[in-house]
Amino acid sequence: MKARRCELSVPGSNMKMITKAAGLNVDEVLLDLEDSVAPEGRPEARQTIVRAARELDWQGKRLAWRINPVSSPYFYQDLIEVAEAAGDKLGAVIVPKVNRPEEAYTVAAILSAIETNKGFEQQIAIEVQIESAEGMNNVEKIAAVAPGRLEALIFGPGDYAASLGVPGLTIGGKVDGYPGHLWHYALSRIIVAARANGLEAIDGPYAAFKDPAGLEETTLQAKLLGCDGKWAIHPGQVEPIQQMFTPAQDELERAQRLVEAYRVSLAERKGAVRFEGEMIDAASVKMAERTLRRAGMNF
Repeated sequence: MKARRCELSVPGSNMKMITKAAGLNVDEVLLDLEDSVAPEGRPEARQTIVRAARELDWQGKRLAWRINPVSSPYFYQDLIEVAEAAGDKLGAVIVPKVNRPEEAYTVAAILSAIETNKGFEQQIAIEVQIESAEGMNNVEKIAAVAPGRLEALIFGPGDYAASLGVPGLTIGGKVDGYPGHLWHYALSRIIVAARANGLEAIDGPYAAFKDPAGLEETTLQAKLLGCDGKWAIHPGQVEPIQQMFTPAQDELERAQRLVEAYRVSLAERKGAVRFEGEMIDAASVKMAERTLRRAGMNF
């Protein structure tokens, strides 16, 4: 599975922005049909997404599109029209505001029918957004739907804050007076559900795109909790996000030395062993291997 260090959201109605995104060094670009597109502009935006998927060069990055919620009147056409016309060029569909596992299952079933009827060689993955109290309450069940097709859980801090009644006006930002990481519980629960089902966990966006310090802080918090990546809503956010989720060279080199030291220990029929001022064991190796895996390295 290709890493999702950063997912850049681009309005599906804006071909100029889409063309610029195609030339960026970013792991995933998602062409949006939901919040960033006015309802009356969605029919045309679907065709813009199809044209962009078929005509632009997306080599080296995953291309996804975000539909409207399953409960909305736009859902069916967002999914069917785009998938049938360009599903062979799209790596994933992002389903927002998923509240119950049945919603993700519905999308998976429709995609299976489209892929069979159109003869697509590759299946379209699903990523779901957890954005409400109900969705969070069912996140473990949602994460277990469509194994092999569902690939990621994404936190939606804006709608989630509205659902819970959390004050504040900046999506993904702080709330004055709160003495810690506001989304610690929500992200932790999503990450646990994701890991239990072999999925990636992606943090939502930080809307203040002219605040690099705030972006760095929220990205670091997501990384330290165990997230695999984060959304971006502006091209200027892509590089700092991807850099944050890319292990540094000295970290990779230490991880390699740790793995090798433990291999030597096992070959000598030992267990825990001293390594650079600390004791390491099998759990240490799992941590090191995950670091190497983030960089796509063999071990």
